[in-house]
Formats: sequence, structure tokens, C-alpha cells
Amino acid sequence: MHVPDGFIDAPVSAAAGVAAAGAVAVSLRGSRRELGGDDDRLAPLAGLVAAFVFAVQMLNFPVAAGTSGHLLGGALAAILVGPYTGVLCIAVVLLMQGVLFADGGLTALGVNITVMGVVTVVVAYGLFRGLVRVLPRTRRSVTAASFAAALVSVPASAAAFTLLYAIGGVTEVPVGSVLTAMVGVHVLIGIGEALITMATVGAVLAVRPDLVYGARDLAVPLKLRVGGELIDAARARPASGAAGAAGDAPAVAGPGIRPGSAADGADAPVGTAHGTGAAAASAAPAARPRARTRTFWLSGLVASLVLAGVVSFYASGDPDGLEKVASDKGFDASAEEHAAADSPLADYGVKDVDDARLSGGLAGVIGVGATVAAGTGIFWAVRRRRSAAAGPADVRVPEAR
Repeated sequence: MHVPDGFIDAPVSAAAGVAAAGAVAVSLRGSRRELGGDDDRLAPLAGLVAAFVFAVQMLNFPVAAGTSGHLLGGALAAILVGPYTGVLCIAVVLLMQGVLFADGGLTALGVNITVMGVVTVVVAYGLFRGLVRVLPRTRRSVTAASFAAALVSVPASAAAFTLLYAIGGVTEVPVGSVLTAMVGVHVLIGIGEALITMATVGAVLAVRPDLVYGARDLAVPLKLRVGGELIDAARARPASGAAGAAGDAPAVAGPGIRPGSAADGADAPVGTAHGTGAAAASAAPAARPRARTRTFWLSGLVASLVLAGVVSFYASGDPDGLEKVASDKGFDASAEEHAAADSPLADYGVKDVDDARLSGGLAGVIGVGATVAAGTGIFWAVRRRRSAAAGPADVRVPEAR
């Protein structure tokens, strides 16, 4: 649903740009909290999420006769890395697409960030959090909530575009018919979005539940029974060796354990585990070694490269939902030529490479690389600024007497 230049007039596009800039500023501040702390895995993982969204957006899938759709990604990003960081992920993707690939207008960048980033994240994450609060605390509940959140976010985004078009559309088209057509086709696209989001969230939950932001508060902290009293494993760790040797310090629950294991079942609360002694006391820290995170990151990057570089060749060539509605309702003629139309990567192909498969594949690989690099750099900068800001506050200077 990338809005081109010319669909929305200049004043409304400018207003949407101001709103998008404000949302990005708020998200930068909020993202410092989501990426802060002593966990240095989060910035590169957020960059990976942006690259994955970029890759999957290249995979248009058919939804109706002559119409296709693609992932918007707001729900997926918000659930995996947090709502503020999720907005930034989508903003990075849209910026890369607009500047490098002439996809989505540059003067309409604010419109696209507002519609595809802010609206989808706010609607999806709000619904997701509401559902996980009332559903049982299980992995299946998290994946079901992600499905519903993603499904609703797409027609909500279509309705937001229609509202902007009602205010700043440059052609006279009945708004009611545009709304009906946009929401109708994007409900179908939302089903595809929901399936992709649910499958991705479920896959990450299965191997690394500690990396799913939306499921973090569902993990039960690891506790040890020492002398008849339950205490946090972090406090008991120094004495865990002696307790374990005596065999009287069973761990009753802990985070970072793969849900659905043989011990817990597929419907176990996210993060539940059982064990005894020193082995149980070390279960939480041992479940998240840097090597496993590096392997996860590399696996996700390879998957993104394969999707963008190989699978994208088989994507549907039909116009997406917005393009189809614009054509049917007659306001597609107002689209203006993209300012980056002469980019060597315009339209997701490498200029002067005649083989369509090779050209599109190279463009996809370059796009994934550029997005993961830009995203990781931005998120590292946000994290470092958070750390720098938090540093002085942690130092207490004694008062002079």
C-alpha cells in the first residue's frame, strides 16, 4: 500500500509528514527504553526485523482476481521488538524503499509512515496486548493474538489512507466507494498478513521465546527453593552450587526455555521449566548465550536474503490493493513520476542487468543489506544514547558539607 506522489495534495502530505516526524521522535524516545539495559542483542535484532520486513514486502501474494497484497509489517515488528522500535523499523524500510527503489513517493513519505507504520503498530499492538491479557498464558495464545492483531491492522491502515484521501485527495471520487473498496480488498490482504505474522512469531517463540518482546511479561521468573523459601534465582546464584549439591534447591520456573518442550507441552506458560540444584540455577543464563543469538541472527539474515533474492522472483505481478482501487476508481492518473525513478535500483531491478531473475535478485539482496545496515546503525545509536543518558544518573555525588 505504498502511496505514490500525487495522490494526496501538498498541504495534507506536509501535515502527514509533520505527524510522522512527531511519531518518529516519540518512537526514538520510547525505543531507548525498549533497546536499553544491559542486553546488547536488541539493536542488531531490531535491524534484522527491519530487513526481514523489507524482504517479505517483496513477496506480493494474490488475494483476488487481478489484485495482490504484501506484508505491511507493523504488527510483526511491534510484537517482536516493541511498538516504539516497531514504528522505527517500518520507517527505515519505507525510507530505503523510497530512496533506493522508487517505491512510495518521497513527498508522500510522511503519509506512508503514518498509514503503514504508525497506524498498523498502534492498532495491532493495542489489540495484541489486550488479547494476551485475557487469554491463557500460553504460546498458542500469543500466536493467536498476533494473528488477530495483524488481521485488523491492515484494513485499519486502509481506512486511515481513505481518511487522508477524503481530506486531501486531488481528484473528485466518492469517498464512500473508496472506503468500501479499500477496506474490502485489504481485509483479504490482512488474512495473508495475519498468517505471515502468526507463522513468524510462532517460529521465534518455538526457538527463542526470550526474543519476542510481546511475550516477555508472560515468562515466569526462575525461582529456587532454598531452606523452604522461594527466592529469585539471580539472588541465589552465588550459593546455588552448594544448594544443588545438597539437592534441596529445585527451580520451579524460569525464562528463556523453549515452550512446547517435552517437559512442558505446547500449551505451557511461556518460559516454564523445571529442574534441580546447580543445573537449574544456571538454566536461565545458559539459555541465552551470545553464540545462540549470533546463530539466530545469521539464520534470520540468510532467510531474508533468500526471500528477497530468490523467492521474490515468483511473487505476484498483479497490482496491489491500493493500485487496484486507484485504477478502478479513476484516481491513479494523478500519480506523479517518482523523484528517484532514475535510481539504478528503481522498481526492484539492477540497471543494465538484462536477466530479470538476476536483476531482481541482486536488487533484493542489496535492499536487505542496506536495510539491515541502516537499521542496526540507527538502533545502536539509539541504544548508545540511552546508555550515555543513563550513565550520569547512576552516579551519586556526595554533597559538600
